[in-house]
Amino acid sequence: MKRLIAILILPACLYVQAQKKVTVYTTAAQSGLRLSQNEQLTFKEFKQPLETQPCVFIDPASTFQSFIGIGAAFTDAAAETFAKIPKREQQELLRAYFDKDKGIGYTLARTTIHSCDFSSGSYTYVNDNDTALKTFSVAHDEQYRIPFIKQAIAAAGGKLTLYVSPWSPPAWMKDNNSMLQGGKLKPGSRQQWANYYVKFIKTYEAKGIPIWGLSVQNEPMAKQRWESCIFTAEEERDFIKQYLGPTLHREGLGSKKLIAWDHNRDLLFQRASVILGDKEAAKYVWGVGFHWYETWTGGPMQFDNLRLVNQAFPGKNLIFTEGCKEKFDIDSVNNWALGEKYGYSMINDFNNGTVAWTDWNILLDEKGGPNHVGNFCFAPVHADTKTGKLIYTNAYYYIGHFSKFIRPGAKRIAASASRAQLQTTAFLNTDGSVVVVVMNTTDQKLSWHLWIEGQGAAAESLPHSISTFVIQ
Repeated sequence: MKRLIAILILPACLYVQAQKKVTVYTTAAQSGLRLSQNEQLTFKEFKQPLETQPCVFIDPASTFQSFIGIGAAFTDAAAETFAKIPKREQQELLRAYFDKDKGIGYTLARTTIHSCDFSSGSYTYVNDNDTALKTFSVAHDEQYRIPFIKQAIAAAGGKLTLYVSPWSPPAWMKDNNSMLQGGKLKPGSRQQWANYYVKFIKTYEAKGIPIWGLSVQNEPMAKQRWESCIFTAEEERDFIKQYLGPTLHREGLGSKKLIAWDHNRDLLFQRASVILGDKEAAKYVWGVGFHWYETWTGGPMQFDNLRLVNQAFPGKNLIFTEGCKEKFDIDSVNNWALGEKYGYSMINDFNNGTVAWTDWNILLDEKGGPNHVGNFCFAPVHADTKTGKLIYTNAYYYIGHFSKFIRPGAKRIAASASRAQLQTTAFLNTDGSVVVVVMNTTDQKLSWHLWIEGQGAAAESLPHSISTFVIQ
């Protein structure tokens, strides 16, 4: 009897496998496709592809890092712009970013500890020379930024993984007596500065905004016209192990995820090796953050440095903490290269071990600001504050091909393309669905097969397109 049942069940299982369906969502240049469900594919038996048959191979049994989320930064500029647009457009923006069904389902966010370049002016939360931080207040943020973040948390279903970053200590804590133009943290101010992070986190949490983590310093090797502060690798290491790490633990914040570096990929391995190579510093560090503004901007993004850090320090995490297209030009908001840069970075960052990915400003105005030093940039969505209308660049849709379908807790799985023209990554969600992202940056339509466990589904990628394949 048992043998008979097995014979009856086996063909039924094979039938279900043979009828497996794939839903395809596409964004493509020279078309009306924008995260559009445009195709349903069916798997058929496809044992051994030939070299002449282009394929994207997926292996769900080969798993890598766990996925935390994708999102963007709540800067003062974004919050001020949000406050200037009509209520209807505000609700549209919140749905567009945080609703996973009607929008692209952001689950991650970053915000600043007092001002950065994307603020209308420089400010801190304490009075000058208040070493005890008795005057600490985030009243400035209560006008625009805190209300914006709270609405976003609600739009995301009540939970948003939020981390915080400083651009500079207050001027009186620095050796150049300015929040701008680099400078360094005074040795005598290290404990006060460590206390400042604690004050910020506890104050925000008391106002109903949970903080998941923090980075030590935004771009610690950049002397900028705006808020900036220099830390060598050794200085950051020692600040972490002697001040910031112990202070967080002493104040009951030891569970917060501490992120080192928070700067470009070019010096990523050197910074990681100095900090994570020190056991006393490394025990406080959750991971290493990075940006995409590599010093030599004429060259390719340096993904090998991510791979080296991932291999050398497998117990630590990689998180993309900032990226945007600089030098805003309103006439370029429809430039297709905007989105392709995002797709290129995200695919390769994930394939080299990145667990979370954070865009820069979530929203900017029609000038690429506001910005108190004229450092205007692109965002995936801009608001024309004169008309109140929202302008969606294709970067919004490219990001959505990942954030809408790859959900927190997913595992990256093996994805390999047999043609260099097809760039790909893949994830296994906790609900069992497999998500495959494929990007084509060429001028040609490419035909290929999606291959998994001896079965293939015929697919094609339009010129300058990105597609997400969801296998239930």
